[in-house]
Amino acid sequence: WQRGIRDISQLATFVNPKTYLPASPFEFGQEMHLAVERLQRAWKFGDRVAIWGDFDADGITSTAVLWDGLGQFFRQNSQLIYYIPNRLTESHGLNCQGIDKLANQGCQLIVTCDTGSTNIDEITYANQLGIDVIVTDHHTLPAERPPVTAIINPRYLSSEHQLFHLSGVAVAYKLVEALYQTLPDIPQQPLEDLLDLVAVGLIADLVQLSGDCRYLAQLGIGRLQEDFKLPPAERRRPGVGRLLELCQKSGDRPTDISFGLGPRINAVSRIQGDASFCVELLTSRDQVRVHQLAEATELANSRRKSLQKEVAQQVNHKISQMDLSTTSVIVLADPQWAVGVLGLVAGQVAQQTGRPTILLSSEGVGGEDTPHTPHTISPLLARGSARSVNCVDLYQLVKNQAHLLHRFGGHPYAAGLSLPVENIPLFTEAINQQLRQTLGGTTLTPTVQADLVVTVADLGKELFLELKLLEPCGIGNPVPKLLIQNCWFENAWHRNQQDSQGKKIHYIKAEFDIRDESTKNPFPGVWWGHYKDELPPGRCDCIVELDYNTFKKRYEIRLIAVRSSEQSAQLTPHSIQILDWRNITTPPTLPTPPLFVRECPTSWDDLRAWLRRSLHNQQPLAIAWSKTEHQPPEQIWLTLVGIAKYLSRTNQLVTRVQLLQKLGISDQSLHMGLRALRYLGFTIQRQDRYLQISQQANTESALAETAINKFLAAVREEQFQRQYFAEVPISTIQAIAIQTI
Repeated sequence: WQRGIRDISQLATFVNPKTYLPASPFEFGQEMHLAVERLQRAWKFGDRVAIWGDFDADGITSTAVLWDGLGQFFRQNSQLIYYIPNRLTESHGLNCQGIDKLANQGCQLIVTCDTGSTNIDEITYANQLGIDVIVTDHHTLPAERPPVTAIINPRYLSSEHQLFHLSGVAVAYKLVEALYQTLPDIPQQPLEDLLDLVAVGLIADLVQLSGDCRYLAQLGIGRLQEDFKLPPAERRRPGVGRLLELCQKSGDRPTDISFGLGPRINAVSRIQGDASFCVELLTSRDQVRVHQLAEATELANSRRKSLQKEVAQQVNHKISQMDLSTTSVIVLADPQWAVGVLGLVAGQVAQQTGRPTILLSSEGVGGEDTPHTPHTISPLLARGSARSVNCVDLYQLVKNQAHLLHRFGGHPYAAGLSLPVENIPLFTEAINQQLRQTLGGTTLTPTVQADLVVTVADLGKELFLELKLLEPCGIGNPVPKLLIQNCWFENAWHRNQQDSQGKKIHYIKAEFDIRDESTKNPFPGVWWGHYKDELPPGRCDCIVELDYNTFKKRYEIRLIAVRSSEQSAQLTPHSIQILDWRNITTPPTLPTPPLFVRECPTSWDDLRAWLRRSLHNQQPLAIAWSKTEHQPPEQIWLTLVGIAKYLSRTNQLVTRVQLLQKLGISDQSLHMGLRALRYLGFTIQRQDRYLQISQQANTESALAETAINKFLAAVREEQFQRQYFAEVPISTIQAIAIQTI
């Protein structure tokens, strides 16, 4: 119910993929037809095709899916090649130097995966060299369609569409699926052989696992497990099997990907820059070769852990010297930080502080020359990564400061960026000011929302198997968080991890037994990245995730957050019962009727007033607003002008309430819209509670344009706020409630 599964038909398709009806790849419409037509032409005339991938786990698996999938139609290494940019020297996306290399190899078609949507200049450059481009991607779209043969990106679809949340690897799979359907007699291997790669990329990329995303991940995990159960010599993907062995996983859990395969694939580019061999690791049948590549991948991951710990310590030291009460977005820079691990550390900091975090480094980064102008003197650039938390749309925040940036790209939860070093102070100030205005003065706090209260006696196989029905978990369907109260820890110890060659690395794992009054039997657990001394010595409350350790063949908990019982008592002197009834058509009946908030607020101040009223009335507060699709602000303005002309022509009267309901905006935005109408020559007079609007001849065009732009900006800001409150976690609202009290 908490995950939005509220009827039997939903439940059936959620739990059992066999009852789910996936979408056709041709749901992408004309763009998919254009892509398939160009690939058919390339197949027919023997064009040389290059796959342009990306260096993270989603990009690597996307490349592998196209390599294996298109490899059924094109001869690998002669007709079909692939190109993975170097993380440390090229960054994400297409670049002209790489395009030159492909042109010199005689490529006539580039198919991107997990990248390319906003690379307008680079695509234009490729076209000038006679190279067509098909983009498959899932990142944010440009304002206009790029000059491509086809662009397949689920963001062109409705946000409610079952394909909307596809990651790069799933979009690549849909392209291959369309080609399989168009030329069904050509492929020698079944399409389903690609599903294990799709599952790895989907889960590693932290996309929302709903619709076809969940379906493909469910099927893919099944394929992954089936292959791993085979003897090593018979596996379709011996490289994946060897990686699972090295990380002591069996491939039957999403966490085997999110904590095992994903970080290892990502580690290669973070440490070495060039991750091209990872495609071979995932697709080759040469056991000797893939074992060598798996060992190299494991070693890179060990080095990544050590480097991440080192940078995290330096970042935390800088944060300890900051005043977080006046900081909405953490922006830190250091010339010595390794660029490859900044995204990981930024994610840790965001979770710890409850604030979006941007970490930057100018390590080894000079100015980036434009193609064919090597003597251009460019400013020193800082490059880094951004991670979000508390449903803050980080991509939009960064995009609004595009004038200060060199390059950027990503999605609401994560972004990559580069900017001149001298712009960092101005960027920091601007992005903080913008988020402060969005939050209405609210201070963000780190929160962890528990799904279920349990005792130590509840932990074990039975509960594990019940919770396993929710898998695969991810964004929109997080791993269940279990609250254990009034518990304590025993037999705690910690040790440094070792790499595959037995060398110690600076990465800590604490192990312990947890106890409470419910049973005399302790239950084992781990706390990654922490020392045993960080565990509270007495009674405490903790939030954990229940897991199964394949290597030790035991059920155990993974500690997520802990606080002493004294802290718990101090945090909740009062309580407001907050019910998340957003988008529920028929709410349940309660003994005490709740106070309903049906109108989506546009600021925390609006919501605080309801929280205080709920406390005063001693009523539960039901958050019952619904997510709505907004019209573009320009369309709202045209509607307002149309209403004004109609009322002027018919001499009819209108109330402010009628205008607000028709336009779907706030009173403040309407006030700015009426002011803009006056500059366009309309006269607006009040008659009791009605407004009379008539049109005069004189206009003030310069002032009108300014006023219209202010109205459009106000509507955009209002819509952004409503979008935020439509999705803000209930845990954040509860944290605000405690501050309000």
